[in-house]
Amino acid sequence: MKSLLQINGQLVHWAKLHQFKPSTPFEKSTIDFIQQWLSEVKEFNIHTSGSTGKPKKINISRLQMEISARLTIDALKINSGQTALVCLDTEYIAGKMMLVRAMINHMNIIAIAPSSNPLTNLDKVPDFAAVVPLQLEEMLNNEKTKMLLNKMSAIIVGGAPVSPVLERKLQQVSTPIYATYGMTETVSHVALKRLNGPERSATFTAFKEVKLALDDRGCLTIQSALTNHETLTTNDRVELISDHHFEWLGRADNIINSGGVKVQSEKVEKAVAQILDELGLSNRFFVTGIPDEKLGHKVYLVMESPDNLNNDKEKILSLLQAKLSRYEVPKDITLVPQFTETPTGKVNRRETIKKLL
Repeated sequence: MKSLLQINGQLVHWAKLHQFKPSTPFEKSTIDFIQQWLSEVKEFNIHTSGSTGKPKKINISRLQMEISARLTIDALKINSGQTALVCLDTEYIAGKMMLVRAMINHMNIIAIAPSSNPLTNLDKVPDFAAVVPLQLEEMLNNEKTKMLLNKMSAIIVGGAPVSPVLERKLQQVSTPIYATYGMTETVSHVALKRLNGPERSATFTAFKEVKLALDDRGCLTIQSALTNHETLTTNDRVELISDHHFEWLGRADNIINSGGVKVQSEKVEKAVAQILDELGLSNRFFVTGIPDEKLGHKVYLVMESPDNLNNDKEKILSLLQAKLSRYEVPKDITLVPQFTETPTGKVNRRETIKKLL
């Protein structure tokens, strides 16, 4: 293998991997996984992130990972000899799959510990990267790294929905950027959605070999080589437009039954994102249901606010009334100094709500 391997700025020779002494958990998990892969390990125990439930370990075969990597490489037309930036935690599926894609496609690897702006201080522009929305936002906010984004070949973004505000900003970037749909159980993603440029789309397109259907809740089911040909039932409510195209509506467990009216949290969150953008606010937030004696649950907006935002609360609620039905408008805004996060940096809604209640 003649490709370049660089970890946290250190050049590592493939033939001397066993001599590399990791000094951080990221370096250890990266080197350990590369060595396992090169040793032809057939099965891997991988942790889920715990963003939608309790973290757990699942077994994923080498073949599933190879198929997943090939599907992505072919869909995005990633070439051998190009450079992959690995800037997600390699303890989890997203980081591991970037390593797999690079190794089976004979690509150079630049692996750096996850940070808010992984393009800072790079001496080489990568061709391909997988990032989370927060990283993409930070890269766009920095003029130098924004220029680097335009020199790449393809970027995939996952781990959390891309807000309408961020999607609007992505129109400044010429490099194709795709939202991914998937989870650990699908060995990273099974579908892609173009977020920018003339091919921008409101719908996800699943890989051709993936079979999609709906259960009686309107939630997506997936059957694929990536699920070991078993049917995986998700908690994601979607509009299935065709055999391979769907629009994501939100999670079934994020529906708030308020006075007999079903409110989808994600719809309210889209409106909140637009209003915060108009007001020049960048606070993290989510919408949830808080138990209420009269309504069963009432819609609440929970915002992360190290500084006091009390003066803006009434303005935000007033502006939301023009965008949402009276059932969907949050009854109040609760300010939290800091959200609880999962190990992969996602907002842990369950734990944050537990603290609130």
